[in-house]
Amino acid sequence: MACRTVIVYFAGTRYHGRPGTDRHLADALGRLAPVLFVEQPVSPLTRFVHAHLAESRRQPELGRENERLWRLTPRVLPGAHRPGMHHVTAALMRRKARRAAAAIGERVDGVVVTVPGDLLGTVPGARTVYFATDDLVAGAELLGLPRRRLEAAEAGHLARADAVAAVSPALCERFRTRGRDAAFIPNGCAPEAYTGVDEAPWPDDVPRFDRPAAGFVGHVNARIDLGLLEAVADAGHPLLIVGALAGGAKGGGDRARFAALTARPGVTWVGAKPFGELPGYLRAITVGLTPYAAGGFNEASFPLKTLEYLAAGRGAVATPLPATAWLRADGDGADLIRSEASPDAFAKAVGEELAARPSPGLAARRRAFARRHGWDGRARALAALLDLPGASVPPDPAAPPVPPVPSVPPARSEGDAR
Repeated sequence: MACRTVIVYFAGTRYHGRPGTDRHLADALGRLAPVLFVEQPVSPLTRFVHAHLAESRRQPELGRENERLWRLTPRVLPGAHRPGMHHVTAALMRRKARRAAAAIGERVDGVVVTVPGDLLGTVPGARTVYFATDDLVAGAELLGLPRRRLEAAEAGHLARADAVAAVSPALCERFRTRGRDAAFIPNGCAPEAYTGVDEAPWPDDVPRFDRPAAGFVGHVNARIDLGLLEAVADAGHPLLIVGALAGGAKGGGDRARFAALTARPGVTWVGAKPFGELPGYLRAITVGLTPYAAGGFNEASFPLKTLEYLAAGRGAVATPLPATAWLRADGDGADLIRSEASPDAFAKAVGEELAARPSPGLAARRRAFARRHGWDGRARALAALLDLPGASVPPDPAAPPVPPVPSVPPARSEGDAR
């Protein structure tokens, strides 16, 4: 079998499940060059410690998802992330990635690392990119990993990677203050997944609202400001919440508070839903919410949901993250995305969006805006950093330019995110 260039992509999430940054970007990269998607490792104890990952343990270690993408689920020893053992885990992951690339008959010319760990040196001579899809240091407590280890891993990535990219303006600015320029590659969206929203079947577990409803789609965890959702409910607007409540003592902030919110009349919580079913739930709402709490971890993030709401033709109200400000600075983004921080102002913006007369022209503008931020453009930017022959394609000359990365203050510490 003839060797072709392959990109090894070390991801922080699983390939299967609700698609996030890693899955979307890997799929788009696969349209430019073959991709080996390396998931987080599993051990014989995984199914006992993390029940939701039991299926990952049962699937083949190396599998082919399509003609251009393979998935590797490294099998490692128990205690993979414990002090000391994390070095052994990294060594096993490097070796298994090299063997997987050899097994599929590919030559590794590019390595993308989005997670902590000594993985940049997986293939000597391959060009490497550290792609920061979150501020892992600021999120140490939420992730349950030692802050000092994450700081050391980030410093090593910045020092050793051939190129660095970051998903948000805040991360680009923080890396710049540490002496390393980072390419800004924000999250995108898959607009084709939402083309049939208005014709999707109405979900069986959602009531027929008597007036326009607001909705939140995503994990309910400590990153979400419950006060903003409460303010929307206080204003009397129907509220639909689609997403899992995070586990653990601090999952979802105050679990009793969340239970009280979902017990209110007019508030519907349906839990997590498969990605393919989301169009039906988006059909049920008029305005989508991105109610992220203030704090370093969130300020360095780039939520996918804001663009996904627009791709579905829905209005969007978000908190004023740097990522939100960047989107609002892009053309008519300020007209399409409302941004408010306080509960009262957030609820007022939601009410105004819900009261606006539906317009096919407005829905078309929202969808057109989302299409400008598709994953293929993000993949081209990452492929350019890898400098792979034949891996990139020319940008669409009809696509309008996007705004530059704004200068933002350094992100606050993770303690602010509590």
